[in-house]
Amino acid sequence: MKRLSDLQLPPRWAPYVFISPFLLLFAVFGVFPLAFSLYLAFQSWEPTSGLRAMQWVGWENFRFALGDEWFWKSLGNTLWLAVASGVPQHLVAIPLAVFIHDHMPRLRDGVVGAYFLPYITSTVAVSLLFTSMFSTDYGLINHGLHSVFGIAHVDWLNQPVFLRPAIAMLIFWRYLGFCLVLYLAALQTIPKDLYEAARLDGASELQQFFYITLPGLKPMIFFGVTLSVIGGLQIFEEPFILTGGKGGTDQAGMTAAVYLFRMAFDFNDFGGASAMSWLLFGVVAALTWATNRVFRDRRGAS
Repeated sequence: MKRLSDLQLPPRWAPYVFISPFLLLFAVFGVFPLAFSLYLAFQSWEPTSGLRAMQWVGWENFRFALGDEWFWKSLGNTLWLAVASGVPQHLVAIPLAVFIHDHMPRLRDGVVGAYFLPYITSTVAVSLLFTSMFSTDYGLINHGLHSVFGIAHVDWLNQPVFLRPAIAMLIFWRYLGFCLVLYLAALQTIPKDLYEAARLDGASELQQFFYITLPGLKPMIFFGVTLSVIGGLQIFEEPFILTGGKGGTDQAGMTAAVYLFRMAFDFNDFGGASAMSWLLFGVVAALTWATNRVFRDRRGAS
């Protein structure tokens, strides 16, 4: 009987053997959950009843999702938060990155580290910190507004009109540093000769920004905006913690991801939650494709 150490494989199999651990883990924790979610989207199932309790319902879960007012409201909340937090991130990160790159070369690493710290900090810790800051009676934000502007205390987390801006502020603050790092890295790739030639021709700093910096940042802007679109439509932790997992008053803070969680674990409708997740995937894919078309058309026109 041959020992395991005596077995030899042909050399052409060596690459597949080396990557087999990754392929195995990816199949178990990536492909299988994805395929099972797609299968579950066509089933009616409560997990407490076991796998044998699954019942084929066809497209019924998708029809239910498309007719569910809460699903559409959660999707609207998600889009609102994605725009309200994502657009300011890039509008602030680009000029801030240019300022740090041009005027703070020695302090750049420390400043970037300070801005990047919220991104690598635990989402739960950051959300709990902002929950305390948004407190009606003892929150730091209300105290500052009252001290500086004389504004009465705002019930940030219990009034629908203020809840979504509070969540957007948290998301903006947390991911600004990530966008800043992206644009600072892209600024290193723009040749300095272009700026020297522009200065010799009498171009102002504003003209250099619009005619050299922004065109040079376009590939990174496309990458950053694409990440913001994908990440913005999957917002979960921040609104979940700030609203106690229930979406807040009048469901103003319930995003699509939070509603999927509630559908599965609060209402025990895993089939409906899976169908909604695939609908959300379709929205993410469509908006990502649209973003690609917008930037591609601009690159072609330039």
